[in-house]
Amino acid sequence: MKIFNSLTSKKETFKPKIKNEVSIYICGLTPYDDVHIGHARTFINFDVIVKFLRFIGFKVKYVRNITDIDDKIINRAREEDVPALDFSRKYIEEMHKDFLSLSIESPDIEPKVSDHIDEIISMIQSLEEKGYAYRKDESDVFFDIQKFKDYGKLANRTLDQLSAAERTIADLNKNHEADFVLWKIDTDGITWPSPWGEGRPGWHIECSAMSIKYLGEEFDIHGGGLDLKFPHHENEIAQAKCATDKKFASLWMHTGPLRIEDKKMSKSLKNFITVKDILKDFHPEVLRLFFLLTHYRSPIAYSKEGLENAKRVLDKFYTLFSNIKIPSKFNEDKSFREEFISVFQDDFNSPKAISLLQAYAGKAESGRDVSTDRLCTLKVLLNSLGLLLDETENYFKYGEFDLSIEEIEKLISDRNDARENKKFDLADKIRNQLANKGIVLEDLDGKTIWKKS
Repeated sequence: MKIFNSLTSKKETFKPKIKNEVSIYICGLTPYDDVHIGHARTFINFDVIVKFLRFIGFKVKYVRNITDIDDKIINRAREEDVPALDFSRKYIEEMHKDFLSLSIESPDIEPKVSDHIDEIISMIQSLEEKGYAYRKDESDVFFDIQKFKDYGKLANRTLDQLSAAERTIADLNKNHEADFVLWKIDTDGITWPSPWGEGRPGWHIECSAMSIKYLGEEFDIHGGGLDLKFPHHENEIAQAKCATDKKFASLWMHTGPLRIEDKKMSKSLKNFITVKDILKDFHPEVLRLFFLLTHYRSPIAYSKEGLENAKRVLDKFYTLFSNIKIPSKFNEDKSFREEFISVFQDDFNSPKAISLLQAYAGKAESGRDVSTDRLCTLKVLLNSLGLLLDETENYFKYGEFDLSIEEIEKLISDRNDARENKKFDLADKIRNQLANKGIVLEDLDGKTIWKKS
């Protein structure tokens, strides 16, 4: 299996530290607002990667953290006049609801910063003892990037480039403009006692401390969105390696950025789209497939047209299985399974894998090679990506309607009565009435089924 390593900027043969086991840490959310589609892109992609690794037989230990202490959380909590941890707890619950709606599996471990202050303080003390951490007078505690010779390797930047890129007001307590905070001295926000005084952790130290606690000083994969590559992941590497003298993560993975009409998503641009917004109109698996149709490392442009295209592809898959009952036992098409796995093992190439599944499904649609065994194989492979997990009827009836289910069923019954009594004008009127509400009728084998158009 080949995986692109952001640290070396090339595909590498993946060799886990322990045979048939994978340890993976993904930087999770800072819960101060609803989950948006940029978050969904990252966490759906890593959900698929973890699912696939397990599908091909790896035992995966998956850790995804929650940053429940952050300036944005503190500021939003202040605005609402509630304790910061109560505020973040509210959005953690919303996050879990959204992830459940998207069929994103829970990680094996989901650590929160507020529960790991002791581990964070211990790591900072270690860095201080080894000469990598410093403070001046009563200042914050900083990491000295000039003491770590490999600083900037992940982002492919030199110290001179980092200095030139620094645009913040110079902090006279820093040795270098890019030195970052390990412990923030604070008496106003949420604080904990420490050897340096009341305060809270800097942003970057949390992930180093928590990943090492649950996966050890050396583990297989560390990942997150591309926006975290610098400075967050760069700083994680520096802290962890200096504190432990070990390799830390062997391989770094980053999902590409999401843009909306070639702009970054933000509330100020009024293009902030949440998962809840999407799921009003589109089945969760449509959003999942929308992301899978683009490689996880590539930029992706969100559009409603893109979602509708993904829905058309998914509609065809669901239609294929609409009248087929999958048996508990079948003879798997092993050669096709192996072909699918081979494609996906090339840096989790989901677009090529989906194309392969479409071609396989196309043969069944055309009446060729339509054996139950082949269809069952197709369904198993789609399931491995988190697709076709719903019942066909539920999928086609998903979404918000102007009519209640009871009203729809009553109109269908009235139409059927009209047809039996040869009142075809009335039957057509009811069909058109439903069509205007976004509901399509299909008459199959003496039964009328309905779908959202």
